[in-house]
Amino acid sequence: MKKEIIPLLTTNIPQLRLCNRGKVRDVYEINNTLLIIATDRISAFDVVLPSGIPYKGQVLTGLSEFWFTYTSALMENHLITTHLEQMNNPVVAQHKDILTGRSMLVKKVKVVPIECVVRGYLAGSGWKEYQQTQSICGIKLPAGLKESDRLPEPIFTPSTKAIVGHDVNITFSEAIDMVGKKLAEELREKSMKVYLKARDYAIDRGIIICDTKFEWGITDDNKTILIDEALTPDSSRFWPRDGYEPGKPQHSYDKQFIRDYLESIHWDKKPPAPVLPPEIIQKTSEKYLNAYKALTGKNLF
Repeated sequence: MKKEIIPLLTTNIPQLRLCNRGKVRDVYEINNTLLIIATDRISAFDVVLPSGIPYKGQVLTGLSEFWFTYTSALMENHLITTHLEQMNNPVVAQHKDILTGRSMLVKKVKVVPIECVVRGYLAGSGWKEYQQTQSICGIKLPAGLKESDRLPEPIFTPSTKAIVGHDVNITFSEAIDMVGKKLAEELREKSMKVYLKARDYAIDRGIIICDTKFEWGITDDNKTILIDEALTPDSSRFWPRDGYEPGKPQHSYDKQFIRDYLESIHWDKKPPAPVLPPEIIQKTSEKYLNAYKALTGKNLF
């Protein structure tokens, strides 16, 4: 770990219009583009915690940039640049002390109101649903699968995109009802393509991408492009390949570590969330940094 830093929990740039302050990201408008700033906030069970995770925003931004670049020949995305000097904006330059390493200038699009989840392994809400129905989002699966088992083939399991509260898993038929058959099929095809390319890359670097969530947007000229973040420890379950053993929960590089801690102290999952102990904060930060290094082959700093 580097020397201790104070996590960035919020931003305040009054010269720019704040479009949205999400669980992790603050989004500002710059002309016909958006400035997405990944703070060090972390949420669990849809509640933002009072404790930030050092370096988290830089990891999310750095990994998203890496994956957007890696998959760009396969799939168009919204990233314009992460380099402040290329944003050519005096307000951005004025705030470079907080924006460096955690900011993306992106295209403005119409957001598709569906979370596009691809699952390659049986975990999380998918495992819970399988135990009850032997299916996930209406997709029937073989009997006898264990927790963390690799699925015979990756599956597309969409969910609603909740502004507040929990996303809700939906069937593909329900996704069609929401956005139409043509777009739903396009989202499924494109999400699967990006997942498969990333999965094959990551496994060679010692990481299993159990599942991941993509978001898509529609451009003014009616193209469907990849937006938001891509294949980060916030939007994915990353497991170390070494030590993978179906039949139980896996060690992870993502925020499952924090969820497990919060479960262990029997928090009721309602605001206000508890403050995290220093050792949990540090360990989570290390997990994010380790995921970045494993996937990119570089240290963040």
